Amino acid sequence: MTDLTLYRNIGIFAHVDAGKTTTTERILKLTGKIHRIGEVHDGAATTDFMEQEQERGITIQSAATTCFWKNHRLNIIDTPGHVDFTIEVYRSLKVLDGGIGVFCASGGVEPQSETNWRYANESEVARIIYVNKLDRVGADFFRVVKQVEDVLGARPLVMVLPIGVEESLQGVVDLITRKAWIWDDSGDPMNYEITDVPADMVDQVEEYREMLVETALEQDDDLMEAYLESGQEPSEEELKRCIRKGTINLDFFPTYCGSSFKNKGVQLVLDAVVDYLPNPTEVKPQPEIDLEGNPTGEYAIVDPNRPLRALAFKIMDDRFGALTFTRIYSGKIEKGDTVLNTATGKTERIGRMVMMHADDREEITSAQAGDIIAIVGMKNVQTGHTLCDPKAPATLEPMVFPDPVISIAVAPKDKAASEKLGVALSKMVQEDPSFRVETDEDSGETILKGMGELHLDIKIDILKRTHKVEVEVGKPQVAYRETITQRVEDSYTHKKQTGGSGQFAKIDYVIEPAEPGTGFEFESVVTGGNVPREFWPAVEKGFKLSMEEGVLAGYPLEDVKVTLVDGGYHAVDSSAVAYEIAAKNAYRQSVPKAGPQLLEPIMKVDVFTPEDHVGDVIGDLNRRRGMIQGQEPGATAVRVKAEVPLSEMFGYIGDLRTMTSGRGQFSMEFSHYAPCPNNIAEEVIKEAKARKEAQG
Repeated sequence: MTDLTLYRNIGIFAHVDAGKTTTTERILKLTGKIHRIGEVHDGAATTDFMEQEQERGITIQSAATTCFWKNHRLNIIDTPGHVDFTIEVYRSLKVLDGGIGVFCASGGVEPQSETNWRYANESEVARIIYVNKLDRVGADFFRVVKQVEDVLGARPLVMVLPIGVEESLQGVVDLITRKAWIWDDSGDPMNYEITDVPADMVDQVEEYREMLVETALEQDDDLMEAYLESGQEPSEEELKRCIRKGTINLDFFPTYCGSSFKNKGVQLVLDAVVDYLPNPTEVKPQPEIDLEGNPTGEYAIVDPNRPLRALAFKIMDDRFGALTFTRIYSGKIEKGDTVLNTATGKTERIGRMVMMHADDREEITSAQAGDIIAIVGMKNVQTGHTLCDPKAPATLEPMVFPDPVISIAVAPKDKAASEKLGVALSKMVQEDPSFRVETDEDSGETILKGMGELHLDIKIDILKRTHKVEVEVGKPQVAYRETITQRVEDSYTHKKQTGGSGQFAKIDYVIEPAEPGTGFEFESVVTGGNVPREFWPAVEKGFKLSMEEGVLAGYPLEDVKVTLVDGGYHAVDSSAVAYEIAAKNAYRQSVPKAGPQLLEPIMKVDVFTPEDHVGDVIGDLNRRRGMIQGQEPGATAVRVKAEVPLSEMFGYIGDLRTMTSGRGQFSMEFSHYAPCPNNIAEEVIKEAKARKEAQG
């Protein structure tokens, strides 16, 4: 299995309900992976899913399934659909070389498909299009092709035409060979015959074939010239070569149709994966960075003989233990090898490795560049970590996981739930690096932090349904911060006399605002030994620990510089502890005098809205204290960019859908912290005081 040109690493992306699971089922059936076809709606699909997965996945058993078609190895990678899981979508696009975009013939191109399509464009992933559910009432292949042009701004290259539509769908005509594939109604995908084009379709087939040939030949000037001047038709091989080149260059997207449910048309899609989608060596290689995060100028070139570079892209628990799904970009892995995880700096030994086939697995002893495998029982590997050769370390371009900006408190409903809660949460944190869990010391509450409302909603849902943990959920909370605005020079003396040795520490210091984003800085300019050097770290520690709780509302204090200027010391009574206590008390004494100020998280918000609703969207963002940064008309919608305080964004998706009759989409990520207007700061401080009193 070392010929990388026979590999296809592909993802199937689709809008919720376009038939992604059924399509995957059919592919597995056709490639001989499963013998009896399970139906999703009977709850018997092989890749049968949990409830939460219905929205977003092919399968729970695996994030990657391997099957074979025409001597080619297809690794099919699960891609989620939802916009709050941008991390997941980006993450799966990282490891894909090509994709199949599935659209519903009656639903057409829906907002979610637009989002996924946009990500795939940004990641430069070659795709073929499959218009599914042609047997559905209201199905219209040509309408969806038009939508792909208008809404996605893409160039669909029609490869097949449907024979019949809705309940009279019989099959498709392959425009390259001018042959009709007609299936009977037994539901067996192998019961088909290849015949001549039906008489009433000959003209339509010729018209579409001519468009196909002209578009394909744009990839080859010589063939185009011969075709235009002497009417010389390209051979099937030449035509396929041109289509392959254009597909990999993203110039157009070969477009197929059929009905996965009725088993009509899927074979041609599989042929297209082999014929037109790139193999791992035809894709731009991943850039490498050094341990400090700077680009090295090197690339992980897909070659089994180079040093190992692999990316852990998904972690899952199943009945066999923790699985780390890994894409190997270069080099090879053997069972028993030691690999370096550049994120933790630790090495791990490779124990069991498996290839996933829907729900069963095949143990393997080695894997190489281009492969997608699951490693069993890795201890400290998380999503986005790079595994590499310890002798030649490098990191693949890092996954950026923004800090969470929204939190909710959860409390277990009973004792049984409280025991299960910790275990369930630690598994969930490993699977999703953008989800964090903390315990509030004072109240003992468990705080979940995430990227947005929906993100946390789904986490609660997974807790309840997958892990069977019942929890009470609090109101969403914004992660505020505090800072200071003025410089204060001050002095503090800590003296305590008890029988025996006492405690003594005197510090003179300056507290002042630091540059935004610097956190906490400490410097000592003491000379002459008035505060001995060995006690400076204790002073720094005292201030640093105090910063975790601001004086206004108890939120962490940021962007502060403390300079130790002078002080006093006692030969017997001074100790590190005394200086630490002095610093903590100095903090309480001086920060209230330094003009403390509340900061709120500001989000970078991208709203995609149809043109006719731009005015409403902008007006609404202004009402939410948003600053509009600009707008760009796109192929599919207008993109309005804004910066909006997170506290104003709760419930936004509902309002946006109402404003845009369901067509608006938005994504947001944390941008920076900014001072909170007084009226809002007063409210937040009042709430924080009330919370403190309630906790006693």
